[in-house]
Amino acid sequence: MADAIVSEIGLLSSDAFFPPSLKIDTIYFGGGTPSLLETTQLQRILQTLNSHYFVAADAEITLEANPDDITMVALNAWKLIGINRLSVGIQSFQQETLQWMNRAHNATDAIECIDLIQKAGFINYSVDLIYGTPMLSNLIWKQDVDLLISKRVPHISCYALTVESKTPLDKSIRLGKSKPVDSELQADQFLLLMQWMRDGGYEHYEVSNYCLPGFRSRHNSSYWNQSTYIGLGPSAHSYNGIDRRWNVSNNQHYIDTIKKGAIPFELEQLSEVQKLNEYLMISLRTSAGIDLDRVQLIFGKEKEQRIRMTSEKWIKQEKVLLNNHRLQLTDNGMLYADGIAADLFFT
Repeated sequence: MADAIVSEIGLLSSDAFFPPSLKIDTIYFGGGTPSLLETTQLQRILQTLNSHYFVAADAEITLEANPDDITMVALNAWKLIGINRLSVGIQSFQQETLQWMNRAHNATDAIECIDLIQKAGFINYSVDLIYGTPMLSNLIWKQDVDLLISKRVPHISCYALTVESKTPLDKSIRLGKSKPVDSELQADQFLLLMQWMRDGGYEHYEVSNYCLPGFRSRHNSSYWNQSTYIGLGPSAHSYNGIDRRWNVSNNQHYIDTIKKGAIPFELEQLSEVQKLNEYLMISLRTSAGIDLDRVQLIFGKEKEQRIRMTSEKWIKQEKVLLNNHRLQLTDNGMLYADGIAADLFFT
């Protein structure tokens, strides 16, 4: 897989889909468990990117890692090859919850990995938590959040538990072996989370993301700003500002095709309506909100006026604010982000 990704970088560098002068400001190793890769493999991928593209000297280079993969040896090795940001899938500090999620790490690992990251000198890192699990009371949820705040973790991502169809958890719930997700509990815990994070000095800059000042994820922010990006590996998506394409998801098919000197992908040409709807959906989830002046400039006054009119009912319900030509979600509106965005969509 690592060999195939290195080969794909070479193939992409001569691909007309991207401009040859593309500057890379962020690199993100994610989508699976990239911390399982040998440091030499990560280094080879980074070196190949540097040989084919202009990678900014201050580029944000993130590695997703599981707590049980984090050791002082690994941390020092990652720093040495240029990894300067980590994203750690802790999910919970409660042993019962971790076992219920079938996570490989335990509660002790979850706490110790943060201490190791700090000891290794990583200033920029993120931790993921999940709320809304059946055994998570508001009191225990506060304990989890308070722990991260007390350690001044610079970036925190929090997600409500979702049950995907045809998963073991979905089957367990349908058979009555596990409790179903309580949407009201999830809503309560999300509202509490927003207040706790605000009190702790964190910016709530996207529905699921919080940070101390100066520690927003540059990589994720580029998605939300609809910047261009290159995706490498199976299932990876790329966007050049006009069209989107994605690699096949089958690992072996991806590797075999790369070996033949081709990239196996599908292409989607985005219409103006699709681009507008994507902008509405993504920007509404951020603290910046929907820039109505930008909508008018790019998509026309008629569409901007329709968005204003459609948003009036959400403003009256105090789920949306109109602030300096921007539509921004209120705390309560955050609970309805997807529904509000869908209501604003064009067909």
